[in-house]
Amino acid sequence: MNITQATLADLEQIMRLYEHAKAFMAANGNGGQWAEGYPQRELIAAGIDQGKCYLCVDEDEIIATFYFAVEPEPTYKRIDAGQWLNEAPYGVLHRLAVHSDKRGIAGFCLDWCMAQCGNMRIDTHSNNLPMRRVLEKNGYQYCGIIYVRDGSERLAFQKLADSSV
Repeated sequence: MNITQATLADLEQIMRLYEHAKAFMAANGNGGQWAEGYPQRELIAAGIDQGKCYLCVDEDEIIATFYFAVEPEPTYKRIDAGQWLNEAPYGVLHRLAVHSDKRGIAGFCLDWCMAQCGNMRIDTHSNNLPMRRVLEKNGYQYCGIIYVRDGSERLAFQKLADSSV
């Protein structure tokens, strides 16, 4: 497996990955996280244009996609019922979608992101049990609750490359 930047030529396949991921989440008790057309085609195209949309490719097949950037996430300014591990610059991963029977893809993507910056923050819906298990398995620590743009709650996690906090 390897990680590459997406191009606009990949957009149709990326959108199919998201449709598959939405169906998987709905079938596993998490139909509300990516509702009402999210993520929108325009949002994904903007991420591609900004160089922040990535693909996980295995044997010339796109098996996952995600948004990654080392940048402040506005919705992470407020955290309730906890706190972030540090206030150093961090990477963010959003909209991870996987379509493959192969195991370990999400962890591979998380590891790649961590290797880019050494300090990662991620959030997920409380009903997204598969993602919560991936985060726990990969050493992410629960930090508290953040609120996304529509005001709904998400569970916030962080991981540092150096285990000292």
